[in-house]
Amino acid sequence: MRIILKTITVLSLLAIVLLVGLVAAFWAPDRSVADLRERWAPPPSTFVEVAGMQVHIRDEGPRDDPSPIVLLHGTSASLHTWDGWAAGLKSTRRVVRLDLPGFGLTGPYPDNDYTVGHYAAFMHAFLDRLGIPRCVLVGNSFGGQVALVTVLAKPARVDRLVLVDSSGYPLAPSSIPLGFRIARLPVLNQIARVTLPRRIVEDSIRNVYGDPTRVTPELVDRYFELALREGNRQALAERLKQVTIDAITAQIPGIKVPTLILWGGRDRLIPPEAGQRFANDIVGSQLHIFPELGHVPHEEDPMQTLAVAKSFLEAKF
Repeated sequence: MRIILKTITVLSLLAIVLLVGLVAAFWAPDRSVADLRERWAPPPSTFVEVAGMQVHIRDEGPRDDPSPIVLLHGTSASLHTWDGWAAGLKSTRRVVRLDLPGFGLTGPYPDNDYTVGHYAAFMHAFLDRLGIPRCVLVGNSFGGQVALVTVLAKPARVDRLVLVDSSGYPLAPSSIPLGFRIARLPVLNQIARVTLPRRIVEDSIRNVYGDPTRVTPELVDRYFELALREGNRQALAERLKQVTIDAITAQIPGIKVPTLILWGGRDRLIPPEAGQRFANDIVGSQLHIFPELGHVPHEEDPMQTLAVAKSFLEAKF
């Protein structure tokens, strides 16, 4: 018994030493918005107050657009994921994109409420703040889920809906990015609040691209640095605990607005079968699959994906 206890003690000490070593090696404390905004929020970025938060936005294009295009990013992303689409749309359309609460430079909800209903209320408050009575809503992944709850809350406010590899049904992933898995684990997600190996960020991005060779060091920099925004890592863990899709799934067949569904054929996080299910449930919707692209097709190949979206946006319904 004494030998067993001694062995356990030695192993425990080794584990502590290893843990301390890992924390020291990958120490990455929170960074302030002031520290990050020079690189990630130059003009045309601005900040507007909504629901007690300074929300990071970019609002570009003609102000007389009767139905601005509002772009919503996915988990751990930011408004920058839509750079290519914004560049291709803003000459003729008003394009609004934002860092959703819990992500990018907007940061956490003050009340720590990450339920889908709270996101729907936030989106309508955001549109009110910008004076947008009607819009085209575009969402990728979790942003698609936010788009869904927004249109379900007030259908008359959304003229057209574009879902890009959207959440909305129970997940059946063939692969989950390592960063998401860590955020769900009770002990590791606490350690992750003060550590962040850049390699984990890079591997997570490569995991969601159809062609990982498209992932550049600059892209990894963006995801890595914005993940360090004060409060974002804790917010991710909370959101993954709080946000559910059960209530949304049952309501999807009730969506009546013209809907385009875009999907990456190599999406391993939310496989293309989910896109087909959206197409089956939303009467009159259009589905387009890009065989070579992954979970963020709009970011991976903006030109190809935007060409399809433009045809939908310009069509008469």
